[in-house]
Amino acid sequence: MNTTPATPTGSDGPAADPNYAKNLQRATLAASIGSALEYFDFALYGLATALIFNVLFFPQADPAMATVAAFATFGVGFVARPFGGLFFGMLGDRLGRKLVLIITIMLMGGASTLIGVLPTYETAGMWAPALLVLLRLLQGFGAGAEQAGATVLMAEYAPPARRGFFSALPFIGIQAGTLLAAVVFSLLTMLPEEALMTWGWRVPFLASFALIILAVLIRAKLEETPTFVEMEKRDQVSEHPLRELFRNGLPGVLVGIGLRMGENGGSYMFQGLALSFFVTVVGPEADKGLLTWGVTIGSLIGVFTVPFAGALSDRYGRRIIYRFGAVFMLAYSIPAWWALTLGNHALAIAVIAVGIGVAVCTMLGPQCAMLPELFGSRHRYLGVAMARELSAVLAGGLAGVLGAYLIAITDANWLVLGLYMAALAAITVASTFLVPETLRRDLTRTDDAVKISSVEAGDDVWLAGSQGAGASVVTAHTSFTAERTVSAGEKH
Repeated sequence: MNTTPATPTGSDGPAADPNYAKNLQRATLAASIGSALEYFDFALYGLATALIFNVLFFPQADPAMATVAAFATFGVGFVARPFGGLFFGMLGDRLGRKLVLIITIMLMGGASTLIGVLPTYETAGMWAPALLVLLRLLQGFGAGAEQAGATVLMAEYAPPARRGFFSALPFIGIQAGTLLAAVVFSLLTMLPEEALMTWGWRVPFLASFALIILAVLIRAKLEETPTFVEMEKRDQVSEHPLRELFRNGLPGVLVGIGLRMGENGGSYMFQGLALSFFVTVVGPEADKGLLTWGVTIGSLIGVFTVPFAGALSDRYGRRIIYRFGAVFMLAYSIPAWWALTLGNHALAIAVIAVGIGVAVCTMLGPQCAMLPELFGSRHRYLGVAMARELSAVLAGGLAGVLGAYLIAITDANWLVLGLYMAALAAITVASTFLVPETLRRDLTRTDDAVKISSVEAGDDVWLAGSQGAGASVVTAHTSFTAERTVSAGEKH
């Protein structure tokens, strides 16, 4: 294991280490490739679930229930993600970020590739959905720590003053993966129906193998993060990160889950559920291939929105930028789902594009740095993984199956779906008032930004502590203590 830090995490990096720029570029590329593969697979799976898997892998006696079953299989991957996050998160905090990122990309990508060779219900009966569920579980198990690892990796490599921007760069991989999946799927839908349903849909899953090889080669050359190396030098690496997370990190996990509800749930509702809803409302006249361009354009917008929002969070703070995105989604939810009922393809494409490219991505930008900043260094990987993946089950995974069920039982009532999305966004808006401002937090600190308070409800406790170049004030109300950054010299 490398024992030379790429740069001190409390400095601006380049001045301290002549190799810092090269290491930062390599880390960005390593994280971006993994993000692209994960979201290529998940976006592709979501698109295929709404339009192909419901037909090929489930009995067609009741098409509406076949769609619900297909989205349930989609949701199974989310159920596996917290277990993967738990298992690999502990490994990441004990053995380092690099090793775990190599393992997860191989597991996740391998499962995705094998989906491309599965038999259908017509040829294998109930074995077809059973095998699909198994591979979806393996895919989700690996993905459970992949994005958390990429998040932690970049936050620990990035210079503190520009952590929001640099941490957001790999998440362009999310948009690139989603964009690639949408483009590929749009091209596939141009095939004759018989060709698409027999072999065409398999091609992009099989192509995942090339991304796996590329990602493994890049990550094998990656150095360990400066923060983890510093922890090894100080003999601070935790032997029991799960125990520490339960003891000190649960408030951060809960706040992190709340922050993700609108972003993650909204993302999967726009990517997959909106397509299924539009097809249900419009009927046979709906152009499935044309509609996927909404996801394509939204992802393209996100390539610019995510790093821009991350950079804004470096200047104005994480909370205010995150809150703007959540409030936008809250206001956008009901009119967006009403607009989908009009049956206009161009309008539907615009609705999906704005939902993904503006509402979702404005929250995703500051989130890249914010989640790692919520946790102390000894259980950061595990904390970020749990916050991300538990929210993925409650928001992303549930959105697909519950949304498909609501479409079926309400005869595609747009208001119900709009209120559902608005509720997810409202949870995130509320969470931005619970989370502390974590801008430029020193990531070598072992304490969490959100702490459990031992005081009586209604009491106020003010504690002084160091945070980067300034000072930190810790305020305790009922069950949480929240840090806020203040200028040096402010009276405590």
